[in-house]
Amino acid sequence: MPETDIRELVEVEFTKLSKSVETIQPLLELINLWRLLGYGLLLLAFLDILEIFIPPNFMNPNWEFQTMGRLVNQVAVPLIGILFVFSGKLAKRAKWEPRILALLSHLTLLVGLLFILLIPLGVVNTIRLYNSNIEQIHADYNQKVTQANQVEQQFSQASPTDIDNFLKRQGRSIAGKNPEELKNQVLSEVTQAKQQLKKQTEANKSSTTLVLLKNSVKWNIGALISAALFISIWKETLWARKR
Repeated sequence: MPETDIRELVEVEFTKLSKSVETIQPLLELINLWRLLGYGLLLLAFLDILEIFIPPNFMNPNWEFQTMGRLVNQVAVPLIGILFVFSGKLAKRAKWEPRILALLSHLTLLVGLLFILLIPLGVVNTIRLYNSNIEQIHADYNQKVTQANQVEQQFSQASPTDIDNFLKRQGRSIAGKNPEELKNQVLSEVTQAKQQLKKQTEANKSSTTLVLLKNSVKWNIGALISAALFISIWKETLWARKR
């Protein structure tokens, strides 16, 4: 090939390379912005985690369950932050960044394992909270039924004078009505109130259980997905740990 043709070929390739560099340069500057945003998101996520765990209340099933939910609900922020920080791999990195990247890569595995450990804890706390809620609902129901039974017993044994005095204390009056009829009316109202209380207790039990199960399924599945994502990031960032 003549020397002139070689020179022209070199000039063409050099021109193409220059254009490629000019095209890549804005992308590199954008990557730097992404990385800065990523570090900022990780710092914000760290502050959120501190706020969640202060003050700690371990062994309290409600606190542990709610803490798990908050961690799962806020997991998107650190995930996006890590994605931005690792973008561009080692291109145009500061001298201090490789160590930070290696540390973050190891932390992704640790966080992934912690999310896996949250799953059995979430299941156990779901059972504990279910039993606690049912016990509290039954205790409230029994207390109110006991009070209603006491009123029912008092009215069953009450004299007309007792009924009159009771109604006056309630701001009501016999007003010429038959005391026996009023007694039967009050007893009927108490019976209806007990039936209504039973229905309300069953509805409250169903509602409370449904909310608990929905949150449990959501947060346990969310913990599993979060664990898979963090462990996947750990696998894909082997290049950061090799240095």
